[in-house]
Amino acid sequence: MDADFPEAASGVPGGDPWAATAVRGPAPRPSDDALSGAMGSDGVGGPNHAEDAELQSPRAQARRRWRWVVEWSIVLVVALAVALVVRAFVVQTFFIPSASMEPTLMIGDRILVDKLSYHLHAVHRGDMVVFGRPPGEQASENVQDLVKRVVGLPGETIWSSAAGQVFVQGPDTGNKVVMVPEPVPGTQLGPAIHRFTLPKGDYYVLGDNRTNSDDSRYFGPIPRSLIVGRVVMRIWPVTQMKFF
Repeated sequence: MDADFPEAASGVPGGDPWAATAVRGPAPRPSDDALSGAMGSDGVGGPNHAEDAELQSPRAQARRRWRWVVEWSIVLVVALAVALVVRAFVVQTFFIPSASMEPTLMIGDRILVDKLSYHLHAVHRGDMVVFGRPPGEQASENVQDLVKRVVGLPGETIWSSAAGQVFVQGPDTGNKVVMVPEPVPGTQLGPAIHRFTLPKGDYYVLGDNRTNSDDSRYFGPIPRSLIVGRVVMRIWPVTQMKFF
């Protein structure tokens, strides 16, 4: 009977053809550590010590340092350019050196000035504005910019009464006589405003501390070209921060 059967599946001559045989599965996967040790970065067996050495070479380190310097230099240049554009066309901070705007602005206050809005709309009565020092201004030789409040607009006639009240009449008032409100109730005018008609494009400005302010009563009206912008906020001291 044995001669009638072929060799067993196990490959053993004369073996039992019905006996279970071992089935080979896929080979076990090498561990990640084994793979990383056996393969270099170029896919060829073995770690790439030459490339590691190249990354650590003085030349490579110098390139990395130079690239860092270039990248940060670009960042700083862009940041500086943005800051200059913002300062030139959008907002700027100023320091208050005198008492001419007290009690609204005190000596040592820092204010934020909007330089953009007057490119979009007209200057309004009551606005506090920063402007370049007018040619006739003599009291502040070391100050290049002043801050005052606008009380008279182009084309208006402005004057004060014996009681110290300020009046205007012109296109903006419908040619009606209008009294300009005091910046702070009870404010004394000090030197009078003699009747005067403002030329086109000129503005009449007064300090809120009217008895102690070098303003349009002394150096005359200011042209629109001298106005830097509108005071929008006191940013210092922090405890006195305020929007205007």
